[in-house]
Amino acid sequence: MNKRDYYEVLGVSKNATDAEIKSAFRKLAKQYHPDINKEAGSEEKFKEIQEAYAVLSDASKRKQYDQFGHAAFEQGAGGGFSGFDFSGFDVDLDDILGSMFGGGFGFSSRTGRRNSKTRGDDVLYHMDLTFEEAVHGAEKDIKIDTSTTCPDCNGMGGHDEETCEVCHGSGTTTSEQHTILGSFVSKTTCSNCGGTGRTFKRRCTTCMGRGNIRKNRTISVKIPAGIDTGMRLRVAGKGEAGTNGGPNGDLYLEFNVKEHEFFKREGDDIYLTVPITLTDAILGCKKDIRTLDSIVTLNIKPGTNSNDKQRIRGRGIKNASTNRTGDMYIIFYVVLPDKLTKEQKGLFESLSKTNLENSMFNKFTKFVNKK
Repeated sequence: MNKRDYYEVLGVSKNATDAEIKSAFRKLAKQYHPDINKEAGSEEKFKEIQEAYAVLSDASKRKQYDQFGHAAFEQGAGGGFSGFDFSGFDVDLDDILGSMFGGGFGFSSRTGRRNSKTRGDDVLYHMDLTFEEAVHGAEKDIKIDTSTTCPDCNGMGGHDEETCEVCHGSGTTTSEQHTILGSFVSKTTCSNCGGTGRTFKRRCTTCMGRGNIRKNRTISVKIPAGIDTGMRLRVAGKGEAGTNGGPNGDLYLEFNVKEHEFFKREGDDIYLTVPITLTDAILGCKKDIRTLDSIVTLNIKPGTNSNDKQRIRGRGIKNASTNRTGDMYIIFYVVLPDKLTKEQKGLFESLSKTNLENSMFNKFTKFVNKK
């Protein structure tokens, strides 16, 4: 089934501000939360509202959605856009319902059992690359400090599990309040087990009951050829550990590519400024040029000027997404001698007595001498 547009779900425009998006979400959450609305379909409607708000309230995810739509958050084999897990998204119903009933009724959307599998958080790592590493690809080892499942309790947080004696395994406790408006029954998270419905005879001393421990890990990653500054690479399952057996989050590498001394990059094309002598520019010559992976010989035409450009097809950077290879552009720069010998000076003086003017020179001379 096709998903509805997130802006349509919240009833806001694509130019809506963060405040407008939050206001629209709060209004709809009051209307459709299953603790309040018992009509058929309200739970699915509320999940749809949660999902839309989870994306549009996050600047980064909203930007991805505006550019790629729902495809930005679809899990796909073989790469592509990474999926977004909405299971960790939660709403504080005390805050939502407080404005309706004046607070104090203990409503909470976190009344379900907390022993469900929860995906770990993603991790962002900034990586510097040399120009050559970005162009040709590389294998790098990086060290990151993340949480990992406790090896002693397998992420449970304790040993010798037993059912919570307070909530009897439900993860919630129920209370009833009588007011002039009537009776209100509310469920709250069990304070004894934290909503998991279970306790342990012995708390794990390795993770102190958390289920996860911090660990500095070395991860080997393969950087594909063609990376550029600002690009990100997703390494699945290398982020923070999940809870209750949930999957790990992902590791995202964001790259910064250092500039090369001679090569300049524009997209998949590269540019190289090549100095040539005055005689080479006038008479033409053959010159060896270094590309990204080899040496090629260029034929420089007679009469070449500074800033003249010559293209070498297919000698740029290969784009990992499109499989297209860019071109290489040679920009010529005519270098004048710093100092002339007596013999060289005599040759240039003799040369100056000949007709060296071209059409542009003649046109400019006529403009200057015009009366």
